[in-house]
Amino acid sequence: MSLLLCLEFICIFLFCQGLLVQGIQELHANQETIVKISAAGQYEMLLIQVVTTQIPTTTHLHVETVRDYDTSRLSPHVIHPCYTDSSASSCILSTRLVMQCSAPVDILFLLDGSYSIGKGSFERSKHFASKLCDALDINPDRVRVGVIQFSSTPWLEFPLDSYLTKQEVKEKIKKIAFRGGNTETGLALKYILRKGFPGGRNSSIPEILIILSDGKSQGTIALPAKQVKERGITVFAVGVKFPRWEELHVLASEPTEQHVLFAEHVDDATNGLYSTLTSSAICSAVSPGCKIESHPCERKTLETVKELAGNYMCWKGSKRQNAVHASLCPFYRCVSHLSLLSWKRVLIKHPSRCYRTTCPDPCDSQPCQNGGTCLPEGLEKYHCICPVGFGGDAKCAPKLSLECSVDLLFLVDSSSGTSLEGFLGYKAFLKRFVQAVLSRDTPAKVSVAQYSNNVTVPIAMGAYEDVHGLVRSIDAMHFTGGETLTGRALHYIAQHGFKSASAFTDIRVELPRVVALFTDSESQDLVAEAAKHIRDQGVFLIGVGSEFLRAELDGITGSPKQTIVYSNPQDLFNKIPELQKTICSVARPPGCQSQSLDLVFALAASTGVGKENFLRLRDFVSSSSLQFNINRDVTQIGLVVYGSRARTVFALDTHTTSTALLEAINNAPFVGGSASVGSALLRIHDDVMTVPKGARPGVSKAVLVITDGGGTEDAAVPAQQLRDNGVLVFVVGIGGVQRDVLLRITGSPHHLIHVPSYEELPNRTDFIIRRICEEAKSPVNLCKPNPCVNEGVCVLGNGSYRCECRGREGPHCESRILRGDSSRSLLRPRTQWNQSRGLQPYYRALRHTRRHAHPQH
Repeated sequence: MSLLLCLEFICIFLFCQGLLVQGIQELHANQETIVKISAAGQYEMLLIQVVTTQIPTTTHLHVETVRDYDTSRLSPHVIHPCYTDSSASSCILSTRLVMQCSAPVDILFLLDGSYSIGKGSFERSKHFASKLCDALDINPDRVRVGVIQFSSTPWLEFPLDSYLTKQEVKEKIKKIAFRGGNTETGLALKYILRKGFPGGRNSSIPEILIILSDGKSQGTIALPAKQVKERGITVFAVGVKFPRWEELHVLASEPTEQHVLFAEHVDDATNGLYSTLTSSAICSAVSPGCKIESHPCERKTLETVKELAGNYMCWKGSKRQNAVHASLCPFYRCVSHLSLLSWKRVLIKHPSRCYRTTCPDPCDSQPCQNGGTCLPEGLEKYHCICPVGFGGDAKCAPKLSLECSVDLLFLVDSSSGTSLEGFLGYKAFLKRFVQAVLSRDTPAKVSVAQYSNNVTVPIAMGAYEDVHGLVRSIDAMHFTGGETLTGRALHYIAQHGFKSASAFTDIRVELPRVVALFTDSESQDLVAEAAKHIRDQGVFLIGVGSEFLRAELDGITGSPKQTIVYSNPQDLFNKIPELQKTICSVARPPGCQSQSLDLVFALAASTGVGKENFLRLRDFVSSSSLQFNINRDVTQIGLVVYGSRARTVFALDTHTTSTALLEAINNAPFVGGSASVGSALLRIHDDVMTVPKGARPGVSKAVLVITDGGGTEDAAVPAQQLRDNGVLVFVVGIGGVQRDVLLRITGSPHHLIHVPSYEELPNRTDFIIRRICEEAKSPVNLCKPNPCVNEGVCVLGNGSYRCECRGREGPHCESRILRGDSSRSLLRPRTQWNQSRGLQPYYRALRHTRRHAHPQH
């Protein structure tokens, strides 16, 4: 019995000793590091399915969690958040490879194809090799790649000169078949010592050997590994499956910490290889802003070990016959569970140093505004996914604009029928809407009221000073509950809703009045009569509600075109453009078709603007001119282009028909050079906006400057001169212009209009022209600009003017007094005026003065 027990112990002990050691590498990194490294790594196209929760008050994001691995350089699992709405359930993240080794290098992969690796881990090795090719500029003159598979014997899969494009190499690696056999790493290294790099180039080309193995060689490797490295070959050892790190360190070049990688974390190992090659000057230097970092780290391997159960009595034989010796001996226990043997597992830590290339993430500065989501595109570029209503520029500036001059009142249902959730949804929508369509240049005034049993107006008409203040006021509104008395609310609004805030009581301009009603509950009082009453007072009603309320809302608004319905709370946010368009569909009086105006466009044609954007500006002038009645008695248009110098394309009285005007605009030249807005305004003052060049006394005059902010330093003085002469100066600022600088040109915030980009300019044409026409309706001074030449003095009187001349004669002091004719009247008879063709602009001006002038002292 004792002999059987001893034999069982010996059998179990030997079985335990013969087991293969199993290990799992574990590395650690913090989240911030992973995000920064993500800019340095390589991503393919990722289709990210986004899971959203239907809460209308927030932007819905889904972020894939990142396992806490220190992959030394880059986690392959970083997934950026995507913005989504009801119209899109997924988004695509695309980034480019930003790090690539581009130099003459011969790279040979040595793939372990033994049974200890197994077919599954062999496929992972192939995947790693293929992904590593993405970081290599494979080209006959730069990086060449070859592959050897080894097990019992080495096998050349393909030499370095067989496939000379990245795609060919990756396709061939994908087709390599697993061979199996013993792990004879030493034989594979001796093969390389004998054969060299098959298909390689001369000795001046760096040679890199990348060994992918679990580090469990069945022969000696120390000597051949040393000889390979002595040949000048750089050796990287990449652990596969559960690697034996001690052997991998023997294989790798010095410093081993930089040449030992882990294939299970592909992008980590790719980044590590690139970092090491860059620091050794084999590959080109890292991109600007990126840097190679070293930090202490731990590699952990999960290994099975034998467990000492204790010391027990063992019986041994003796030379003497019939004698047995007893002594203490160790007993190692293996535990059987469900007929499978399991062993004690311990984490063995390998202190090391990790190296990685990190690059600044372009999204670190949070460039996307208004709830936009930033997606990095390489090292410097990024892309913003913008919510509905935004996207006016790359940073999610408001895309829409409430360009109509209206008094707008939002009437929000706060009754129990709408519920707290519905009320909060309406508040969220209003905040998003005003952020998307309002700006400091918006001509509309806004008020907000809420109702249930009673009506309150927490935000009076025009009470807010800026959009942020309006948003805060909306956020402070509280749910009241109670009955849905929509009829009573409309009656109240008709009488009290459009009263201005106290600061605006002395300023009253009659503007179209618009009420946007938000309700999710049927009215509990008579609403039809109240709706008709408010419509009869000239109020434009818009109804916004759920689909089941469509019939009631149609009755309230009086027109299906003024009813906006949504299918679910999230769908409401998609209605921002529709509501903006409906608000501004209020009937407007004709624009400038019947208005007398002398208008000069000043277009930037500098090198900084570029020819492509200049053509956009030219198209803008063409489309703007179509909104005017072009003739001598209504509207005249002049055009000046400027770069480093200003050039008059045509004067005010040059073209008298729209056809001729459009043809001349299309022939406007691109000047180039550095922009100088001052030179353009000075030329307009001296040479264009003058009576000799067609400017008409008694007619409103305006200059429209379009600039991206370049060359405005010298513009303040000539702009002031124009304004002093009664000329309105408008500026359209393109992109990120400095508002304070442009205000010194316009002299009034009402004359400054901001457009996010040149591409957006056509969408703002109506608004810009309408703003000019509204401002140009004010009475003008007949003597500004001075119609008298040669230092003549303009004198107003009896609805007209006259020129007091000094040594000159003629209606505008244009003629020299002949000797002996000093007693001649300052004004020649009208019959004589017509004899001079050169005075025809003055005659037209005088006729126009008698019909249209409104003198102002």
